Amino acid sequence: MRTLPPSPMSDLSRPNDSVVIREVGLRDGLQSIATIVSTERKREWIRDAYDAGMREIEVGSFVPPRLLPQLADTSQLVAFAKALPGLFVSALVPNLKGAERAIEFATDLIVVPLSASDAHSLANLRKTPDQVVAEVARIRAARDAAASKTLIEGGVGTAFGCTLQGEVAQAEVLRLVQALLDAGADRVSLADTVGYADPRRVRTLFGAALRIAGDRFWSGHFHDTRGLGLANVCAALDVGVRRFDASLGGIGG
Repeated sequence: MRTLPPSPMSDLSRPNDSVVIREVGLRDGLQSIATIVSTERKREWIRDAYDAGMREIEVGSFVPPRLLPQLADTSQLVAFAKALPGLFVSALVPNLKGAERAIEFATDLIVVPLSASDAHSLANLRKTPDQVVAEVARIRAARDAAASKTLIEGGVGTAFGCTLQGEVAQAEVLRLVQALLDAGADRVSLADTVGYADPRRVRTLFGAALRIAGDRFWSGHFHDTRGLGLANVCAALDVGVRRFDASLGGIGG
């Protein structure tokens, strides 16, 4: 029987191997639910997650309320979450206008979603991937002009394929990772938006992305569409990823 080499994740008790989970249910989970959850209930969610030990929470998205009324109270949630000691608060922004609002409320980190699939990008944001990269450059300029400490994360979605386009080439994903960094993103992350990933492909793509981004690689975002979410997290751990998104109760896409 062939003996497998020990996994790099075999001893997560060492301080430099600690794993950080970012709770994203308030945004990624609730955005697909029609019933509007009250601001007070969302505050309870944040407080309960904080009391359970969460120290990174994505509390919402700065999008027009008419498009996503579920997330219309994001500024209030940012203000509430920022008052909790040691809590790192993030929010998604689709464009410069949303970023300006997030910066105004001193959000710790803003996530700018970029789809590696042209078809998905045009359907979701009405922009090509390269137009989103250009928007990140404008957001970086606005952030710097405001002397803000808000960090910018470029999140590359549909990194393993797309229901609209089908295959997404790894080379294109990696090109966009580099383009985001060149445009001024402080952090980059990869998302398996539709749940097409498998552990082998995760090791290959995340390993290559880490070689490009180094310590500016922020997180892995996996969906459990085919029941491989946890296996894919383990594969990302194998190559050195130590930050992951999770949604309370598995709600969302």
